[in-house]
Amino acid sequence: MAGGGFTDDGNLKRAHLYEYNITSYFIFACLVAAMGGSLFGYDLGVSGGVTSMDDFLKEFFPKIYRRKQESLTETDYCKYDNQLLTLFTSSLYFAGLISTFGASYVTRIYGRKGSILVGGISFFFGGVINAASVNILMLIIGRILLGAGIGFGNQAVPLYLSEISPAKHRGAINQLFQLTTCLGILIANAINYATEQLHPWGWRLSLGLATFPATLMFLGGLILPETPNSLVEQGKLEEAKKVLIKVRGTPNIDAEFADLVEASDAARAIKHPFRNLLLKKNRPQLVIGALGIPAFQQLTGMNSILFYAPVFFQTLGFGSSAALFSSLITSGALVIAALISMGLVDKFGRRAFFLEAGTEMFICM
Repeated sequence: MAGGGFTDDGNLKRAHLYEYNITSYFIFACLVAAMGGSLFGYDLGVSGGVTSMDDFLKEFFPKIYRRKQESLTETDYCKYDNQLLTLFTSSLYFAGLISTFGASYVTRIYGRKGSILVGGISFFFGGVINAASVNILMLIIGRILLGAGIGFGNQAVPLYLSEISPAKHRGAINQLFQLTTCLGILIANAINYATEQLHPWGWRLSLGLATFPATLMFLGGLILPETPNSLVEQGKLEEAKKVLIKVRGTPNIDAEFADLVEASDAARAIKHPFRNLLLKKNRPQLVIGALGIPAFQQLTGMNSILFYAPVFFQTLGFGSSAALFSSLITSGALVIAALISMGLVDKFGRRAFFLEAGTEMFICM
């Protein structure tokens, strides 16, 4: 647990007294933090495209390349049936899963900013190793580092954005993570479409460019403010006040600060938070909110479709360039949907979007 539970609007007893201005300092903090989404999105988009490139397959998976060139009686999808290729793709997500446990500790004890910095560093080195890979072992090591970076970033960034944003705009600001994720996917697909023409090293450029957003996130993270919530959790009350004043652009932050302190005290009073989640009164929130909704969102297969989109399109008979271009169209639709969501989520609420999205996905599928 990252300890950010007291950002919930239900704990904002004095919300009607809150004052804020949208300052340049606040905008900068949000943009830097949201770069974590672009890291996740870029890798999600770039890896699927790279695994469909002939130059990449020739160097690391020659058997798959030969299958692609041969006229086989099996389905086109079976041509990609390879355990090492599966290891290449899945190692990132397994590393991301394991790293979330370490990220939880760092985020809670050392703050959201600490996890953002660790994520940026790990992603940078993962991108460098992948771009310089000469064997599958280097590819896997690079993927593990990328996964660790995603594990830290995906936990800290949404939490950071929620805690740094004014309560009235929290939904839209938190959606910055989704928007930058979608933009990362779109940019990755555009880069893949271009680098696919650069023989035989285009795939290295695609993988290596992941270091660019990682560098921006790390350098920006060095001057990011820690969130007031995290500072209150750490007992740094005066520093938390100063940051809240700077982020909100007004000295009148007493009401919001009092709510933060009260919520932090209430959270600290729970001696065994994980055990508390299993209490009967908390089971609906745990099963439906914490486990059910995220799990079913993943089980729709949307991430798999995005990751393997170029391969899917190729198995349907598209050429390599056409498959990459089709993926570009899909990721463009993602960006448009994220922008619509940002503009409307605070007006209609989160529940309305769950219902709308579920209905839309059911019809489309």
